[in-house]
Amino acid sequence: MESSAPQSPAGLRTTPSWLLTQTASHAARLIGEGFAAHDLRGYHYRLLAALAELGPASQAELGRRCGIDRSDVVQALNDLADRGFVVRAPDPADRRRNVVSLTAPGRAQLRRMGETLDRVQSNLLAPLSTAERDELTRLLIRLLDHHTATR
Repeated sequence: MESSAPQSPAGLRTTPSWLLTQTASHAARLIGEGFAAHDLRGYHYRLLAALAELGPASQAELGRRCGIDRSDVVQALNDLADRGFVVRAPDPADRRRNVVSLTAPGRAQLRRMGETLDRVQSNLLAPLSTAERDELTRLLIRLLDHHTATR
């Protein structure tokens, strides 16, 4: 049976940067499709996860924590607030800024999105054993840590 997938030059199929890019593109598509089932996107998940893990924060702090541009943070938080997943309240220490907090419905949504993310990861990494998945994760963390530390 012949594959309908585009064929790349053999030299690229052994180039780690090309392989990472192709795999990341596929992963992003799978995650996008998974989160679209919730009518949300990856940056919504990142914001909810950051609030769950680190607690309430200003919009600016959330943007820094999640690596999301300020204007995108505002829009994403508007989306989440409209659905009751987060609330904004004036910061008692500085009334000029808002503190964003996760609500109970937001925690439930984060859990549902986390289950979706787990399914996507299982699909993406299906050909790998548990040990291989752990090793891949360890190596990717090492690469990312190295390159983010040298910026």
